[in-house]
Amino acid sequence: MTLPDVLIPTYVQMLKALSVWLAKAAAQKPDAGAEKLLSARLAPDMFPLATQIRFACVQAQEGIFRLQGQPFSPSVDTLLNEGRNAGEHPGSMADAQARIAETVALVEATAAKALEVDPATPIAHALPMGMIFDLTAEQYVRDWAIPQFYFHVMTAYAILRAEGIDLGKADFVAHMFAYLRPGTMPAQ
Repeated sequence: MTLPDVLIPTYVQMLKALSVWLAKAAAQKPDAGAEKLLSARLAPDMFPLATQIRFACVQAQEGIFRLQGQPFSPSVDTLLNEGRNAGEHPGSMADAQARIAETVALVEATAAKALEVDPATPIAHALPMGMIFDLTAEQYVRDWAIPQFYFHVMTAYAILRAEGIDLGKADFVAHMFAYLRPGTMPAQ
């Protein structure tokens, strides 16, 4: 199993789940109620839902570009700027869905290229405040790319739940139903 074998399906499955959660929110909060959710936060010092969505997309795109040893696409800067400004300009649910769809398409296109990465490849991961982490590709995927991605996805899920959207564990792991052994689903 390669690093992309782990990372790419993780990004695709969870971004698609996030898209479904937003669609459920739109259905459950019609008449612009869902749009208001984009400004919701778990705590006053946390970013709103609109930012969490964009930063989940950033993490997926950055992860793919870093593993390829490629410079970031301009879409990463766009997502970062939208995310940082989402408190004042959250955008719309359609905007959020478009960002997710664009990111899924980018990740799936990368998967089609059969990306090979040596787990020992050095990666220097610089943060905007000047800190730099020296990691191997394996450490980057395990200790940064996956946890950071899930942080933003899970925070988006938690915001939606806190705002009364009817979501449950099955919504979070919907991709698992493809593996369900026939005849083992509990009766309702």
